[in-house]
Amino acid sequence: MEISLVEGDITAEQVDAIVNAANSSLLGGGGVDGAIHRRGGPAILEECRALRASRYGEGLPTGQAVATTAGNLPARWVIHTVGPVWSGSEDRSSVLRDCYANSLRVADDLGAVTVAFPLISAGVYGWPVEDAVRQALAVLRPATPAHVTEARLVLFGADTHQTAQRVLAG
Repeated sequence: MEISLVEGDITAEQVDAIVNAANSSLLGGGGVDGAIHRRGGPAILEECRALRASRYGEGLPTGQAVATTAGNLPARWVIHTVGPVWSGSEDRSSVLRDCYANSLRVADDLGAVTVAFPLISAGVYGWPVEDAVRQALAVLRPATPAHVTEARLVLFGADTHQTAQRVLAG
């Protein structure tokens, strides 16, 4: 599987699946989650509400992933995953890696060939960017999915992109 680093807006990526760094409510929020819901339109929220009414009454558990339509986004699906909040006193790295692994599994189950990932938990959830990139690559580098041939890590801002390039090279 090819891994590429892209600086930009994940909602503009033309891929089969876009991964959403969602909150557990699945009902939208800030950052990537809010942008995906705004640009994707009401169809995403409608499917998220249906998921809450059925399988995820308590919300989507941290580290898990579930797919919905992509609505008006230039993708077929949105894969929602809930990242852990950074903690300096508790190692939550395995849960962050689960977000990538479970999202990749869902994408592969859907038959997606290209997937765009945000840097999960590195925004409002406070995960340090350099380590967030390391955790993402720890899952994506060795992955051998049946269908997915390209994983894009879409990074918001030049500083984040440069950090990711340094981690990828190092």
